[in-house]
Amino acid sequence: HFSGDVAPYFKTEPGPPETHLEGNRLVMTCLAEGSWPLEFKWMFNSTDITAFSPEYKYTIPSLQRSDMGIYQCVVRNRMGALLQRRADIQVAYMGDFVEAEQRKTVTQGRAAILNSPGVSCFPRPQVTWYRDGYKIIPSSRVAITLENQLVVLATAAADAGRYYVQAVNERNGENKTSPSIYLNVADSDAPADPVAPVIVIPPRNTTVVAGVSEATLECVANARPVEKLVLVWRRNGVEVASGVGSFGRRLTVINPTSADVGVYVCEASLQDSSVKPAEARAFLSITEPPYFTTEPRRKMMGEVEKNVDIPCQARGQHFTFLQVCVFELSCVCALCRSVRLTRAVFVFMLCAGLAPAFTAPPANITVTDGSAASFTCQVSGAPKPAITWKRDSQILASGSVQISRFTLLESGGLQVKPVMLQDSGIYTCYAANTEGAINASASLTVWSKKRLCLHFLSSIFYQCSVLKYAAERANQHAGCAASWENPLDVEISSQNNCYIYLLMFLCSSHVFSCPPCRLMLREEPPSAPPKNIVASGRTNQSIMVQWQPPPEPQLNGVLRGYVLRYRLAGLPGDYQQQNITSPEINYCLITELIIWTQYEIQVAAYTGAGLGVFSQPVIEYTLQGVPTAPPQGVEAVAVNSTTIKFTWNPPPQQFINGINQGYKLMAWPEHSPEETTVVTITPDYHGARHLGYVSGLKKFTWYLTSVLCFTTPGNGPRSTPKLAQTYEDAPGPVGHLSFTEILDTSLRVSWEEPVEKNGIITGYLLSWEAQGKNQSRVARTMPNSTLEYKVTGLTSLTTYTLEVAAMTGAGIGTVTSSAISSGVPPELPGPPSNLVISKISPRSATLKFRAGDDGKTSISKWVVEGQVSENDPEAQVLEVPNLTPFTHYRFRMRQVNIVGSSAVSEASRVIQTLQAPPDVAPGSVTVRTASETSVWLRWVPLPETEYNGNPESVGYRVRLWRADQPGEFRTREVSDRLEREITLEGLEEWTEYLLQIQAFNSIGPGPWSEAVRGRTRESVPSAAPENVTVEAMSSTRILVTWGPVPEPEQNGNILGYKVLYREKGSGVEPQVQAVKGNLTQSVLLRNLRKYVQYEIQVLAFTRIGDGQLSSPPVLERTKDDVPGPPMRLVFPEVRLTEVRVVWQPPVDPNGIIMGYQVAYRLDSGDPNQFTTVEVGPDTNQFTASSLVRESAYIFRISAKTQQGWGSAAQAVVITTEIRERPQPPLRLSVPQDQVQSRQLRLNWLPGGDGSSPVRYFTLQLRQLPDGSWVTHSSAISHNSTSCIVDRLKPYTSYKLRMMATNDIGDSKYSQETDAITTLQDVPDEAPVIQSVKPSTTTSVLVHWQRDAVSFICYLQAPLRSAVDFLLFTAVLYLFFSAELQKYKRYEIVMTAYNVIGESPASAPVEVFVGEAAPSVAPQNIQVNTMSSTQLEVQWEPPPVETQNGIIQGYKIYYWEMDNQNETEKVKILFLPETSMRLKNLTSYTYYMVKLSAFNAAGDGPLSEPRRGRTLQAAPSAPSFISFSEVTSTTLNVSWGFPVSPNGVVEGYRVVYEPTAPIHGVSKVVTVDIQGSWQRWLKVRDLTKGVTYCFRVQAKTISYGPEVEANITAGSPGSPVETSITKSGPTLTIHWTPGETGSGRVTGYVIEARPSDEGLWDTFVRHLPPSSTSHAISLDRLRQGVSYQFRVLAVNEFGYGEPSAPSAAMSGNCTLWCCCWDDDLLTPAGAAVSTVEESVTLDNGGFTALELNSRPMHVKSSFLRKNGTRSPPRPNPAGLRYSDEDICNNYNGAVSTESTALTERPAEISESEASDSDCEEEQIKHSFVNHYMSDPSYFNSWKRQQKGLKQTLACAYEECASRDGEGYYQTVVTQHSVGGAYTPAGQPATGSRTPVTGFSSFV
Repeated sequence: HFSGDVAPYFKTEPGPPETHLEGNRLVMTCLAEGSWPLEFKWMFNSTDITAFSPEYKYTIPSLQRSDMGIYQCVVRNRMGALLQRRADIQVAYMGDFVEAEQRKTVTQGRAAILNSPGVSCFPRPQVTWYRDGYKIIPSSRVAITLENQLVVLATAAADAGRYYVQAVNERNGENKTSPSIYLNVADSDAPADPVAPVIVIPPRNTTVVAGVSEATLECVANARPVEKLVLVWRRNGVEVASGVGSFGRRLTVINPTSADVGVYVCEASLQDSSVKPAEARAFLSITEPPYFTTEPRRKMMGEVEKNVDIPCQARGQHFTFLQVCVFELSCVCALCRSVRLTRAVFVFMLCAGLAPAFTAPPANITVTDGSAASFTCQVSGAPKPAITWKRDSQILASGSVQISRFTLLESGGLQVKPVMLQDSGIYTCYAANTEGAINASASLTVWSKKRLCLHFLSSIFYQCSVLKYAAERANQHAGCAASWENPLDVEISSQNNCYIYLLMFLCSSHVFSCPPCRLMLREEPPSAPPKNIVASGRTNQSIMVQWQPPPEPQLNGVLRGYVLRYRLAGLPGDYQQQNITSPEINYCLITELIIWTQYEIQVAAYTGAGLGVFSQPVIEYTLQGVPTAPPQGVEAVAVNSTTIKFTWNPPPQQFINGINQGYKLMAWPEHSPEETTVVTITPDYHGARHLGYVSGLKKFTWYLTSVLCFTTPGNGPRSTPKLAQTYEDAPGPVGHLSFTEILDTSLRVSWEEPVEKNGIITGYLLSWEAQGKNQSRVARTMPNSTLEYKVTGLTSLTTYTLEVAAMTGAGIGTVTSSAISSGVPPELPGPPSNLVISKISPRSATLKFRAGDDGKTSISKWVVEGQVSENDPEAQVLEVPNLTPFTHYRFRMRQVNIVGSSAVSEASRVIQTLQAPPDVAPGSVTVRTASETSVWLRWVPLPETEYNGNPESVGYRVRLWRADQPGEFRTREVSDRLEREITLEGLEEWTEYLLQIQAFNSIGPGPWSEAVRGRTRESVPSAAPENVTVEAMSSTRILVTWGPVPEPEQNGNILGYKVLYREKGSGVEPQVQAVKGNLTQSVLLRNLRKYVQYEIQVLAFTRIGDGQLSSPPVLERTKDDVPGPPMRLVFPEVRLTEVRVVWQPPVDPNGIIMGYQVAYRLDSGDPNQFTTVEVGPDTNQFTASSLVRESAYIFRISAKTQQGWGSAAQAVVITTEIRERPQPPLRLSVPQDQVQSRQLRLNWLPGGDGSSPVRYFTLQLRQLPDGSWVTHSSAISHNSTSCIVDRLKPYTSYKLRMMATNDIGDSKYSQETDAITTLQDVPDEAPVIQSVKPSTTTSVLVHWQRDAVSFICYLQAPLRSAVDFLLFTAVLYLFFSAELQKYKRYEIVMTAYNVIGESPASAPVEVFVGEAAPSVAPQNIQVNTMSSTQLEVQWEPPPVETQNGIIQGYKIYYWEMDNQNETEKVKILFLPETSMRLKNLTSYTYYMVKLSAFNAAGDGPLSEPRRGRTLQAAPSAPSFISFSEVTSTTLNVSWGFPVSPNGVVEGYRVVYEPTAPIHGVSKVVTVDIQGSWQRWLKVRDLTKGVTYCFRVQAKTISYGPEVEANITAGSPGSPVETSITKSGPTLTIHWTPGETGSGRVTGYVIEARPSDEGLWDTFVRHLPPSSTSHAISLDRLRQGVSYQFRVLAVNEFGYGEPSAPSAAMSGNCTLWCCCWDDDLLTPAGAAVSTVEESVTLDNGGFTALELNSRPMHVKSSFLRKNGTRSPPRPNPAGLRYSDEDICNNYNGAVSTESTALTERPAEISESEASDSDCEEEQIKHSFVNHYMSDPSYFNSWKRQQKGLKQTLACAYEECASRDGEGYYQTVVTQHSVGGAYTPAGQPATGSRTPVTGFSSFV
């Protein structure tokens, strides 16, 4: 070879088989590199389809069925050629059913088996059976097999009828209906006697390839009564329960492995019958793929024209196919491959050089013009010679030159196509290589067959027009040329034979009426074969062949039919032929072929002239079958105790019937066939003897053995079973070793036979020895019948070890030993002790212990509680395995010896194993379709025992991925461990997904569940078809083509396409042309307007609806044509001798108007004599003059485009000056038989034309009852007397009227017609289904939108007939009752209907039937109070008939009453229990509770709410604490109501103390306040500058937590120079500001002290800071009481020190005024409207009130300016104080006695305790004054003598805001260390009055 040249090599290789839709565009590429130039050739099914060329791509513009097959590319250069691997292209299509109608008769009670009619389809269609229009659903009496056979069991008369199937190609969406099969039942009147079981469809031997997901066996049996027929599957005699499908007819083995291989038996029996069951067997086997055993060398050397041996051997099961492909004689590339392998071995061969030589030189050729001419030029040589073709000196074709019409063939020849007359000449072929050059020439003669000789007698000028008719179709214009001589030669530029040519000759001025001349060229056989031939194996004895007709130009006549011929591939035998006599049939099923045999098939078309050329051969196999012969020469012998060796020869090759997938070796115990062991063996060379082993067998057992061969379809027959016995082996240990009769020198030992004999027991070996003394060993051998022995000669009190073993011919078995002390009978052992646990892990723990007493014999094992483990008897440490993680355990032990078990030990401490990931995945994982973009996953949550960790950390993780995109996972986490379902959103439409779920905890995730498959719902396509192209084919037709919708966007099965088109800019709704099926991707739009631009869009649709429109619209204009007639011819001016005609352009210009022609003549003149005038395109009127008076003229006006003159518009005009408007049309009528739902026919009579012809009519209509007149058409022809009125509404009343128009104007409107009502029509729109939900396990509930029509609802499920329900208008929902089958997915489709028919169907809605939620809520719900935070809910389950399955649990919804949105919670109970406690509730709160039950299908309805209330609890802390009116010694503290009262608040406790001791003393003061309304307290006698800590608690049943705050007493300095003046009815107080203190003064407060009380209290507040005086009306003071006043400054920190008291002043008020001013008693937020004061109370409460200890009488109501009652004074009895002193010394005084003040005795009469001025009953109290500031008040306290009865301390009357009885309470303060407390009313022993400074009431 040439230096540096590189042989070709491929950069890429084809992938797995590809499936494309018929009609799609396919581009295949062949990417290769090597030395230039590279040439490529494509092969189809081993047949060349292109010649070698530089083009590396092969394009199929529109895939056809015949394009399905194997494509290969060959690349070559000077170094040789290389063959690419196979590219398997499959085309999805669907043909017609091949069988005609059938009739079948079956005897009553027998089974009727109807085979599914055959239909050509790829892939295999989905078949649905129907009977008399109703879908057939499999049931106990009806079965549909895997082969789509319909089996009707126990036939009866009712089963007779018409059956047919509907086949659907799921790939392209096409569907077709088969011819009918009529079933007749004979002897239908005979009695229905029982029929014994018989298997009518036996299971088939099945072979699957290793790794498939499942294998299915099917068995159908017949019996009567069929209800008692039972089908049972068995394998190796054992019933198989898992994988058995509906009615037991199918057995599915999931993920079959070698363990599943074997014989499966289908048994049919009748219950309660003694009839013998029927059974059938099938063998399930697994195959392995083939592989290479010998590969050829990569490079070999050979000589041209010499044989070269290339070794290539492959081994596979059943069949090995070897192929050697040789390309190019010069340099060879060899291919060796196995048909089942995806790899090939290539060999490159180097060859010696050879000069070129002609093997077939070119020859002379004579052809007719328009045909093809092919020269031969075959040359040999090495390297391959280069071919060049020349004519004269011009190069026509070579490896680098290519001229149009001249093609260099692969063989070296030259093809000229089409041939022209000028191609005649001499053609020379040149061949050259490095060894030399040669050439040869041949001539090409071209005859013309298109010249016709016509003779004419005239010599005038003619224009020739030739019309061509092809098979009687519409005519087409063909050009012609004439030589203008006589005779006339006409050359017709057509390339078709068998056409009729019609010649018409047009004169320059007139059209002659001579008849046309018809000529027809002779018919010839087709010059091209049929196209796109596709063959596919239909069965193992038939092949389906399909094709398309030859191209029409090559038919050369009328197609009459086809001839198909076939023969065995690769053999020289004769062809067998089949004649297809119809040109419409383009398929043929070849039957009665040999199983798994390759055939070559050719097809040719024929016309009346003969048979055309045959197509290139198509090679195809029939399908495989099962072997029909067993392996031969089978031998089976045992090689050891567990293995049998098999040897055999393969079956004869002709009986394998397919690719040998392997052999199955089977062995089963002689009497236990159900225990079959199967081993699969891959095949060796067919001629070799095969060898295999079956191991793992039982020892010393007789086995029956057999071998079978299997192919992909299934197993072949078994060989004859042969017996073989496994070898003998040593036996297992003896059983139950025990000791009796234990004496000092002897004992008796006994045992039992070993369970595992493994042969014939020949005897037993007994030995014993003193422990630790091997030399003392004694052995005895005993026969096999001896099972005990007395051992003698022992030494007393010595420990011996005894051993016993069984013996067979193979040797001594396993030894069993035990220790025993002579003379000491063994006892029960003692329990272990000192149990210590360590090394705790999630699943194990180590147990250390001290062994107990051994009972004078060896310990045989240890037993840990709950777990028994055989272990070392000497062990002191045991590992306890198989524990559950995160579980509490306690252990105890006992030890076991030969006597028995000891007592248990003491229990160990409690331990908890560590956490671990969950061990199992959630169970019962199911998936359902939720919507087009979501699926619903459901599972059973893990039980708590499987958490293996903290329950709060347990959750679930879901992952899913597309089934066609493994590895691309999406995950979702569910944190709620009780959750059992999730909806996964955002998925792709109509896509299959795989889903898994795992549980996880804080340690990690558990295992994934088995993957489940789910598919989102079908939807409309989300994208438009691609590559929409349009092409105007004529003036009225446009061809639209498009590509498929991208597969990810199809979202379902594409059922077809819709082409929407309309005139651009028209704004009207587009017209729609539907194309059914997804294989056709083009449509020819017809009847379009000429020369109009259309905008065209395409969409695809599924059964759900229409997808996206292609965008933007594609624009295309139809071709131009001659125009239509001009419009609206009118004559506005008519004179006696001239008229003016006006027209409008044509409605259909059909192109660009280039001008108009006006022709007119007298109506009474020569019809051929017109006066013609042409005007421009912009002219729309013409005046004709010099006319004859009072005469009628005919005017014709036509328009012209580039295509010529169009038809003329004609009108008549009379030359007269007397014209008027026309009369309206008369007698308008509508015949009733002409009225339809959307149109009607209107008839009328013309009125008078007013001496001016009517030009057109106008029609108006009015819709009754209140519509207005609307013009329907104003272009009705003047000569019409009827018209179709369309675009009407169904069932609507109309009136119509018309008017006529002439040149003068419009007539009046005609008389209206009577009311006309159009007929009814079917509803226009489909109803809208709103929801479909399962109601029970066999019914669903359908809701839809209401409309004024009735409805039909269709329910459809796979293999089920449609069920329709008729409903009335008022119904809004439909309940489908128990007609539905469980566990089926149904589609609900609805139509509206009336008496005419049905509307379009609604979009289908899917629903899964068989799982329904409970339809009734739980019953008798009770809510019981358990505690302050718990409620117990009890209920009863829903009634059984409403549960719709097993109740899996309940959901309890609960919330605080009146606060549902914020507080609602749900508890889920995953057990069917009927009570539950709600915990962690809010105390003393009403809760509402609802319940629902749930099962596997979902939640049932909620119950009505029930109410319950929790008990009271301690309240929360008060919501706030604040201070006001802070002075240096007093303040007002207030607080808020608790946020969570948790009950009825009964009072508060206020505790305050200084944050640091005062003078070494720290005093804690506690005040208890009863009642919830008072939330404030006035505190006095604080120390200035001291910080106090205040704490407040609320009380219900107990005190709650405290709220705490600090405050410091201190304020501005006191005002000075206080004075008071009296002027008339007022008093004026004056003062001077004092020191400002630490902040700016914000105001002043005036306090007053009446002389009868002696306590200071606020009199005026909120005086401005600029005030230095204030006037007080004397009316506010009480008469006879003197007052002192003082002033306090106020800043942001509080009240300052008061000024010095003023002089006492008396008032003149006649009514009592309390010391509490109106300001003081004004409620919070209220303003006192007086001139001198404006008081607003702080903190939302009342101002603090000071209580004193003096006896006083206060009226229950006080004078107020507005006459209203004052708010209540604080109840002193509601306050309880206690003081805690750090020591007894306070301010220098020592308390030596306890002080107590009790309330007044009850025996005091009411009159004694009342005042004459009181308006209400007095309230009696006892109290003391805490920190009394005035020593004079001490005189009112009387020291009580010991033992004396206590008398009234004081009487105090108070007014309250509400009426009620008084109550008594004593406030007592103990002044002793520890603060001892004396209850109210019980004075302490030795009580006395308080020491000065120690009063205890504020």
